[in-house]
Amino acid sequence: MTDTKAKKAISSKPDVAPLFSRDNYRLMLLGIVLVGLGLFLMAGGKSKDPNVFNADQVYSFTRITLAPILILGGLALEIFAIFKKSKNINA
Repeated sequence: MTDTKAKKAISSKPDVAPLFSRDNYRLMLLGIVLVGLGLFLMAGGKSKDPNVFNADQVYSFTRITLAPILILGGLALEIFAIFKKSKNINA
């Protein structure tokens, strides 16, 4: 075996495509932002006086409906982003 063949055999690495494409990472980032926004909207509700319970503040549409929808939507987007195949995969 010549030196060039030996060097080529040693230095050749199999071409492995990256696990995720740029679109996957963008969708994952968007999912993280949606989950974070949902958690931010769900937080709070603290009253200035601990003896007073304000049901309108605690059980508002934002905390009970909108925030959980954003969190679940962000988690669904994360799952979609992980399983999405890239268009330029060579089979």
